[in-house]
Amino acid sequence: MIESLLVANRGEIACRVFRTCRERGIATVAVHSDADAGALHVREADAAVRLPGAAPADTYLRGDLIVKAALAAGADAVHPGYGFLSENAEFARAVLDAGLVWVGPPPGAIEAMASKTRAKELMAAAGVPVPAPVDPATATGADLPLLLKAAAGGGGRGMRIVRELTVLEEEMKAASAEAASAFGDGEVFAEPYVERGRHVEVQILADAHGTVWALGTRDCSLQRRHQKVIEESPAPGLPDELRAVLREAAVTAARAVGYRGAGTVEFLLSPQGRPYFLEMNTRLQVEHPVTEEVFGLDLVALQLAVAEGAALPAEPPAAQGHAVEARLYAEDPAAGWAPQTGRLHALEVPGAGGEAPGLAPVDPSAPRLRVDTGYTHGDTIGVHYDALLAKVVVWAPTRAEALRALRHTLRRARVHGPGTNRELLVRSLGHPDVTGGRFDTGFYERHLDALTAPAPGERHAAVAAALADAAARTTGDTLPARLGGWRNMAAPAQRKTYGEHEVRYRATRDGFVVEAEEGEEGDEVRAVALSPHRVSLGIGGVVRHFDVRRYGDEVHVDSAGGAYRLIARPRFSETGHRTPPGSLLAPMPGTVVRLAAGLAEGARVTAGQPLIWLEAMKMEHRVTAPASGTLTALHAAPGHQVEVGALLAVVTDTDAQDAQEESSE
Repeated sequence: MIESLLVANRGEIACRVFRTCRERGIATVAVHSDADAGALHVREADAAVRLPGAAPADTYLRGDLIVKAALAAGADAVHPGYGFLSENAEFARAVLDAGLVWVGPPPGAIEAMASKTRAKELMAAAGVPVPAPVDPATATGADLPLLLKAAAGGGGRGMRIVRELTVLEEEMKAASAEAASAFGDGEVFAEPYVERGRHVEVQILADAHGTVWALGTRDCSLQRRHQKVIEESPAPGLPDELRAVLREAAVTAARAVGYRGAGTVEFLLSPQGRPYFLEMNTRLQVEHPVTEEVFGLDLVALQLAVAEGAALPAEPPAAQGHAVEARLYAEDPAAGWAPQTGRLHALEVPGAGGEAPGLAPVDPSAPRLRVDTGYTHGDTIGVHYDALLAKVVVWAPTRAEALRALRHTLRRARVHGPGTNRELLVRSLGHPDVTGGRFDTGFYERHLDALTAPAPGERHAAVAAALADAAARTTGDTLPARLGGWRNMAAPAQRKTYGEHEVRYRATRDGFVVEAEEGEEGDEVRAVALSPHRVSLGIGGVVRHFDVRRYGDEVHVDSAGGAYRLIARPRFSETGHRTPPGSLLAPMPGTVVRLAAGLAEGARVTAGQPLIWLEAMKMEHRVTAPASGTLTALHAAPGHQVEVGALLAVVTDTDAQDAQEESSE
C-alpha cells in the first residue's frame, strides 16, 4: 500500500493529486523550484523539497533531483502529473530502480509511445489508421499545408502549421528549440495538416490483469496555438459506429504496448469523419475531469489502485450526462495569446465547493460545478510556467444545459489580477458554431477577431468605477444618487479616465451628476445608489449593479453583463520619456532565446520579419519588425531576462527619412 506520495510536478495537477491523497489517507510530498517556493501546491503538501533554480531544465525536468527528493522525504511512490517528466521512460525507470512505486505505465509502454514517429509506425502495424509522414527535406508545394510536431511531449509545444515552403526551415528550427526547452528533446517531424479536422480522444484505463477500459470520447477541438481551451465529454455529433471504431482502436493501442494505468489515445477526424491516430499520451490529461464527471470516477484514485496492483472491474460504470471544461488562462487572446503575469488579487467562482470528482449533488439532475486550480488570491503568476489559472468544469444532464451553466458561471466569477481569456471563454460557449456542434480545430483562427472585440458595456463599467472612487473619497459610505441622466453642464466637473473612457462627473447636494462623452448617444444613464464597492446605475430604465474593486491603478468591475479590467490613468500624461518610433518592445516578461540569423545594428529588415524570440511560460513568442528599414539599435541578446515593455531594438525607416530630407532640401 502507498503511504506517502511525491508528485513530480507543480500547480493545478499537483493540487489535484494531493486532494485524492488526502481523501485516502496518503501523505503528500511536493517539489518546487525557487520561483514556486510559496506556491499553492507547496502550501497544501505535508512536506516539500526545494529544487534549486527556476527554469524547468534546472528543476522539474531534473529526474535525478526528484528521485533524491522522494527518498529524502520518505515517500514510497511518485506520481508524475502531466507535462515535464510524465512521459519520460528513463525517469520512470529511475523511480523504480530507487525502490519506489511508479504511478504510471510501464517504462516500456512509455518508450513505445514517447516518440510520435515510432508510435505511429507501431499503430500502423496494429491496424490503427495513421496519417502518412512527410520528409521536410523533400517536401513540395503539393504537401502543403504541413503540421510540424515535437516527437516528445505535448501541450502544443513544438507545433507549427506551415503553409509556405519558404518558411519551412525556419519553423523547423523554432519548433525544435521550443520542444527542446519544454521536454529536453528537440526532435520534430512533419505530417499533412488536415484542414477543419476535429480533435477527438479516448480515455483508457488498464490494470495488470488484462482489463482495459475505454471511457468514452472527449472533443478537444477548440484550441489556440495547438493547446486545448475548451473540452467536453462525450464528443458531440458522432455516429455510434464511429464511437465504436475509436474505442476499439484505443483498446488496440493499449494492448499493443502492454499498457497499465491511465492514458489517452488521440485521433484527428477529417471533415468526412475518417479517423487518424495522432498519438497516445501515456499519462493523465489536463482534461480528465470531464471524463470523471460523466462516469462518476476518480481517475487519480484508480491510478493509485492500479499502481498498488488492484484489478479493475470487468466493465466501467455507465456514462451519464455531459461535462464541459473551460481552461482559464492568464493571457491576452487579442494580443497573440500573450501570457500575462502579476499578482492574482481574487479568484472566486460562485458555487465552487471543492467536491470530490463524481460526488453527486442533492438533486442528481441539477448541474454541478467543479474548479481545479493551482492558485488562490494573493499568489503571483510568473513567466516560467504554463499560463493556466484554473479549470472550470460543469456537468449537466444534457450538453445544452452544461454549456449554458458553464457560461453563466464564468460570467459571474471574480478574477482580479492579470488579464485572462475569461471573456473569450464566455463568448465561445455561446457561439452558434459551438452550441450547434459545428466546430473544428480552426475555430479560433476564423472567429478570433469577433470573440476578442471590445466588450460592450465597458463605458458603463468606467462610470461605475469613477463613481465608486468618488463615493470612497467623499464619505466611504453608501450615498444616494438622485440625479438624472447624462447631460451637458456648464459647471466644471471632476474627471477620471479608465482606459479609453473619460468620465466627467460633478458632486451636488443630492448626489453625483455624470456628463456624456463627446458625441455619445444611447440610453439615458442615471446613478441610483453608490458605495465604494458597489454602484447601481439606471440604464435605459433598467437598474444594473456593478461591483468595483481597486488595486492600485488596476480596477476590476464585475456585473451580470460582463467583467471588466480597467486601468486608471493619470489626468496629465508624463512627457519625460518617449519611445523612439520603430521601437520593438517586449510584449511580455520573458527570456530572449535567440535572434534572427545575422541580426546586428545596421542590418536591413522588412516589415513583419521575425527578429527576436522570447520564451515565456514554456512557449516561444516572436517579435517582428514594425516596418521595413535599418536596425539602428539592438538591446536584446540570448539569455537576457526582460520585463514587459522593455526596449529590445529600434528599426528606422531609412527610406522615409531620406525622402523627407530630399524634400526639405
